[in-house]
Formats: sequence, C-alpha cells, structure tokens
Amino acid sequence: MSERTMRAVTISGFGGPEVLTVGRVARPEPLPTEVLVRVHAAGINPVDWKTRAGQGMAGLQTLPLVLGWDVSGVVEEVGFGVTTLAPGD
Repeated sequence: MSERTMRAVTISGFGGPEVLTVGRVARPEPLPTEVLVRVHAAGINPVDWKTRAGQGMAGLQTLPLVLGWDVSGVVEEVGFGVTTLAPGD
C-alpha cells in the first residue's frame, strides 16, 4: 500500500451524529502485534456511538478520533510479532 493517507470517519468533539466527518487522515503504521487492514466493509456497534457521545473510555482518548471497530477487509501490513496473519489474508 503506497498511499500515505486513508479515508476515515472521525470526530473532533463529542456529541450526536453531527460531529461525524468523513475525510482523509494519515495512514498508521502497524505497531508490534498489530495489523493494517484495507477495509472493504465496516459496521457500527455500540462502542462507536458511545465513543462519539463521549461515554465509556472515550474521555481517555485524544481527539480527533477515528471511529470504526468492526471491519472486514484484506491485511496490507503486519507489525513485528504477528505470526498468524500475513499480507493478503
């Protein structure tokens, strides 16, 4: 994956659906034990809307936040120590 940015749904403040924005953000590099996935489909779950509203662990995070926990796609890169997945999976 050569792109240095990616599309993402982000929030820069807590609130209702009006705080959601779609834009481009820097593409992260996978840390040890992490994988980078090119997302083909994403879903919304209660963690996403609670985070958007500032509930749960959201207050411990640094804004802006990228939302989206449930995804399906293809592994692009793996971090050090990842042994069960490989690019292309």
